[in-house]
Parts: sequence; structure tokens; C-alpha cells
Amino acid sequence: MQCAGASKPGPNGPGDAHSHRMAYWDWPALPGADATHVILAVHGLTRNGRDFDVLARRLQRRARVICPDVAGRGRSDWLADPMAYQVPLYVADMLTLVAQVSAEAALSGTPVRRLDWIGTSMGGLIGLGVAGMPQAMPPLPPARLVLNDVGPEIAWEGLERIGSYIGQQTEFDNLAQGALYLREIAAGFGPHNDAQWLALSAPMFRPRTGAGVVLHYDPALTQGFQLMNRESMAQAQALLWALYDGLTMPTLVLRGAQSDLLSAATAQAMRQRGPRAQLVEFEGVGHAPTLVHADQIAVVEAFLFPS
Repeated sequence: MQCAGASKPGPNGPGDAHSHRMAYWDWPALPGADATHVILAVHGLTRNGRDFDVLARRLQRRARVICPDVAGRGRSDWLADPMAYQVPLYVADMLTLVAQVSAEAALSGTPVRRLDWIGTSMGGLIGLGVAGMPQAMPPLPPARLVLNDVGPEIAWEGLERIGSYIGQQTEFDNLAQGALYLREIAAGFGPHNDAQWLALSAPMFRPRTGAGVVLHYDPALTQGFQLMNRESMAQAQALLWALYDGLTMPTLVLRGAQSDLLSAATAQAMRQRGPRAQLVEFEGVGHAPTLVHADQIAVVEAFLFPS
């Protein structure tokens, strides 16, 4: 694994909507794997590309895996204008990333011949935006799409829960304290042992000036999130359903059975509309499955690499 396109460690930037650097974690295909097959895995609202470490280690036995830090998170630039933290900008960033990766791969003699997408929560919404405009995707649109606990319709109650803690506490005396805080607010991730939780939590922090740690995202990205209301969400959902209904590639929807963001009704509708997605639910999990457990990884791998 290597981190490419990285800026100096955060707080990064500032960049603007037209000029900023996005870091990504590159897991090259292992010997015997198909280096022309690229899987793009994109994280949730306040997370970063390191969320997919366990999944990427598994999938790099079959393909190359790239896990970006979306702008304002991890090692990517923070944006000078907080209102620029919006899905359309993230979609444009991903199109640029795919174009760059494709050009570099072609020069190295391993051109990208297949692209798949795994998106958790916000990463799934970005994936809908990308997959919904295949004519803009260089060199080819996603062949298979995994939407992890997200869909065209997002439950308002789940957004309210996220809004109750996002950006509220970002500094901690040490990593253990910060990890405990994340464990409390992210109970929906489901059961994890201490080692799994530490692995998920450690990349979420950077050293604080002086002492302690701070969450590895720009607190200002919450400003746009806090401006959402039911009316604006209804408008966004109409657009998302239109994008979803236009999809034709095989699609897998993962849902935590206790999710408060992706309702059971919406998930069932996604089975009947658009690409008629395959649906898999995980008991004992809310928002969102972390894709570190063997059963969750197995479902993703089987979908991406059907026998």
C-alpha cells in the first residue's frame, strides 16, 4: 500500500474548488492478479480511505484497489470555501482521479480495462453520480457497483443523528480516548473486537500541536451538512432516483439490518427499480457495515468476482 498524490499532513491545503490535491491509497494487484482491473473504494462522510485496509488486502489478490481520501479528509487538501464540500465536486474529483490513474496505467503497459466501484454512505452517493454519467468516465464506466448502506432515498432520522455529533468534538488527549469516543458515536458499525476497532480508529486521527490527537477531517465540512433540510433532501432524492433508475450495471446493495439511514423500504425499492440490485442485509449492524468482517468481505468479493 502506498499513499499517492498526498499533500503535507493535515491540516492540509487550503485548496479551492478548482485547485486542490486529493490523496489516495493504492493497493497494487498482487502477482497473479489482474492489474488491468481497478476497484475504487470510497468512504463515508467523515471517514477516509484507510477504512478499506482489510477489504483491500483481500481484493488485491484479484485486482488493483484504490481508496481515495475525499477532499477535506485524511491526507487530502482542506478547501478554503466550506460550501464547496458537495457531492458534485467529489464526483469531479473522482473523474479526475480515474483519468490520471488510467493515463499512468496505460504508460506502464497495464491499461485499465475494467473499473468497479465500492461506496460506503457518502461514497455510494458519489458512485451514483459517477455511474450516472458514463459518457464522462475515462476510459470506461463502472462495470459493477456496490452501494454500502446508502441509496437514492436517505432517512431524515439518520441524518439528524449524524448531525448531532459531526464536528462537535474533534480533539482528544490521546488515541485511546478518541477511539472510545468513535466507538460510542459509531455504534451502528456493529460488533468489533478491540484490535479491529483500533485499526479502524487510528487512521482517523493526527497528532495535535503540543499533545493529544485531533480527528483527521476539516471541521468546516459540517457547515454544508448542517444546512440540509427536508425540502432540499426531497429535491436531492428525486435526482438520485433518476440517476439510479438509469443504471444498467450489476449492482449490490449492502444494508445493516438496523440501519437508520437506508430504510428497508428503500432497499426493497432498489431491488425493483433501475438495475434491480442484489440486496444483502447484515443482522446486528446499523449504519454502516465496515467491511472488515469475513462474512461481509465474502459477499463483496463474490459479487465482484462471480464464479
